[in-house]
Amino acid sequence: MPEILLRNNIWLWVAAVAGIFAVQGAVLYWLGQPLACACGYVSLWAGEVLSPENSQQLLDWYSFSHIIHGFVFYWFVGKLFPRLPLGARLLLALGIEAGWEVFENTPMVIDAYRQQALAQGYTGDSIINSLSDTLMMLVGFLFASRVRARYIVAIAIAMELFTGFLIRDNLTLNVLNFVAPIPAIEEWQSGAVSHQRPAR
Repeated sequence: MPEILLRNNIWLWVAAVAGIFAVQGAVLYWLGQPLACACGYVSLWAGEVLSPENSQQLLDWYSFSHIIHGFVFYWFVGKLFPRLPLGARLLLALGIEAGWEVFENTPMVIDAYRQQALAQGYTGDSIINSLSDTLMMLVGFLFASRVRARYIVAIAIAMELFTGFLIRDNLTLNVLNFVAPIPAIEEWQSGAVSHQRPAR
């Protein structure tokens, strides 16, 4: 029944998506995350990883990782619930991503990220950056729903190689460093720190 309503009323679908974003933003505000960058302005892109603006502006190098989240969630939710209509799967993926964004900005996880070479001084995401990350996941999910799987895999690999080469970090390395840090990777990433501005 809910899916029939969503199919027949686009505004109800939009309200459901907006509701997830609103809840995410409200919980992040309750956790004490700032609305925007403490620098006093909002910009579209923050291109320096070890800058106070990273994870504070609308987009940064980690936005690519969130697009890949969308690719992964499209496949994962589709495998778990193959009979579920696309709209319902999208809402489920949005809920997962929003939940991760909230968890990622808890003190425990922020402290864990600070142990990584490229996240020294990390204070979590601004609310607009976190909401943008969820939006990037939505873009990735919708893109994956329209493009053949082999192209999605190729694009994901290309983005991982691109960010890995330019900033010595990507989704794969981020997960590895968070779950099971590898000293050789940490040492390699530490070599990039001297080429960037002091950590935030």
